[in-house]
Amino acid sequence: MKQKALIALVGRPNVGKSTLFNRIVGRRMAVVSDMAGTTRDRLYAESEWNGVAFTLVDTGGIEVTQGWHTEPLSEDSARFLPMIRHQASTAIQDADVIIQVVDGGKGITAADQEVADILRRSKKPIMIAANKLESIKLWDTAYEFYELALGEVFPISALHGSGTGDLLDAVVHAIPQVEPADAEDEAIKIAILGRPNAGKSTLLNKLIGEERAIVSPIAGTTRDATDTQLKWHGQAFTLIDTAGIRRRGKIDPGIEKYSVLRAIKALQRADIALLLIDAVEGITAQDAHIAGMLAEESSGVIVLVNKWDAVEKDTFTINDFEALIRQELNFLPYAPLLFISAKTGQRVNKILPTVLEVNEARYQRVPTAALNKMLRDAVTKHPPPSKGGKRVKFFYATQPSVAPPLFVFFVNKPEWVNFSYRRFLENRLRETFPYPGSPIRLVFRARSEDRFGK
Repeated sequence: MKQKALIALVGRPNVGKSTLFNRIVGRRMAVVSDMAGTTRDRLYAESEWNGVAFTLVDTGGIEVTQGWHTEPLSEDSARFLPMIRHQASTAIQDADVIIQVVDGGKGITAADQEVADILRRSKKPIMIAANKLESIKLWDTAYEFYELALGEVFPISALHGSGTGDLLDAVVHAIPQVEPADAEDEAIKIAILGRPNAGKSTLLNKLIGEERAIVSPIAGTTRDATDTQLKWHGQAFTLIDTAGIRRRGKIDPGIEKYSVLRAIKALQRADIALLLIDAVEGITAQDAHIAGMLAEESSGVIVLVNKWDAVEKDTFTINDFEALIRQELNFLPYAPLLFISAKTGQRVNKILPTVLEVNEARYQRVPTAALNKMLRDAVTKHPPPSKGGKRVKFFYATQPSVAPPLFVFFVNKPEWVNFSYRRFLENRLRETFPYPGSPIRLVFRARSEDRFGK
């Protein structure tokens, strides 16, 4: 799977990082406020410029340690400053290209200098976005930021968009060339994801049979995504353990923030994701959040209900729990579900066989004739939607790619194919050609020729 470059926006509080983030991704995602310290967690989104795709990350403002506060901080935001600093530091460490955002109207501050000192140690491509220069007449004032000795300075207005094109041209030009993946690497890459203390490191140790990861009951012990090689029945696996993902805004002072960036990068490299759910605590909103992130990616998914040994059970417990998970994670109906105990090893031996099954499904190809027979049967059983007396007409379908499987349906009115009918076709596809654990993508395109006849 191709890993996209990671572009990090960093800088002191209230210089307009979130506004620039929203401008680049083309929609309002980050919370924008005049109060410094608004952005507490890294926020990320996929974007592209001139055909180059990348992942953009907004960070909380880096606050200086000497007591400089250029803008007022609420008591609530101030207590998050150490964690905001760590968030940005992690982004700097993981980023391929870094943009330091500064307030072009206020000139260089001591806080900007300290941020620059942090960035200078990163040895990454860095550029400076001198923001809040809404008038082009003020752009000459941006050049004083060359004193930071980091890289090229770009006068911009994130609010109006002026100057951002030149900035993005430089960004995509600075993205390091990624070496092509080794074609002989046939290892199935597995990312282990879940909330803090769900048992990810314990599961990793049980799978490899030795203490390779630090195991601790303290949430957030694992800070980095680490790789471990494993061979089972002749098949190579790469296990990627990641830091626990916490809920936004629910971190107490002194507790380290989650490293969601590394979870994203792990997913970009993974073929299969193992989502661990704590059976004792039950399914939470954060489990659903992580599952939603998985649904948007192209990796296969297996849901593991961990600590099953610690749950008081009767004859109906497992069925009731499965029904609850299917209800709460209804956007992952295709994910296999295993009830395990990483601590005792209960059903852990079923994980790798299930991984092989899901990986095989990701590469499954449906013969065109069989696919179109399924389509004809589906259309006959449940006619497509209509509008103004005219009905959507399906001509034929094809599967151009795998991992994940992609199906293209040629129709006369693609825009009339609503969500319900898309879901109906996906369900019929899965009934006819099971794809356990694998997402499938459906695309509808216009075609005037009727391959099925009038």
